[in-house]
Amino acid sequence: MTSPEMLAPPAEGDDWLGLSTSPLPVHDASEWAVRADCGAIVTFTGAARDHSDGRPDVDLLEYEAYETQVEPRLARIAAEARARWAGLGRLVMLHRVGSLAVGDAAVVVVASSPHRDEAFHAARFCIDTLKGTVPIWKKERWADGSSWGLEAQHVTEPEHVGGLG
Repeated sequence: MTSPEMLAPPAEGDDWLGLSTSPLPVHDASEWAVRADCGAIVTFTGAARDHSDGRPDVDLLEYEAYETQVEPRLARIAAEARARWAGLGRLVMLHRVGSLAVGDAAVVVVASSPHRDEAFHAARFCIDTLKGTVPIWKKERWADGSSWGLEAQHVTEPEHVGGLG
């Protein structure tokens, strides 16, 4: 769901997945993940940084996505995380598209669970799998030009990443 408005948590369910052109609600995502039965909440935020290998002075990132494929792939990642860590409480995977300045949040992943090991493992699995399987691409602008990110990779099917399947 790409929306000019700020993303809002779902009215029901324990997965908050989305794509937005607006700044990501990092604090709200962490707060939403709180449940009475979950003592651990792990939040990962990926922020736009001011450099890349061989590219000093990066001042702008632009993200594009194959929008109709984003949420179904995020849902598959969430389902796999829940299959691996049955005690998970809430999961959040939100990504921003459009232009981002240095310091802006590009992605947020939150996992809650009764214990920290599950939350840490699930959050790590979700961000790593998101980066390899969700069709979102990054373009960088720096002092001497612009180009798609050095970390660009072919998007693969979720079952081929991180031992899914």
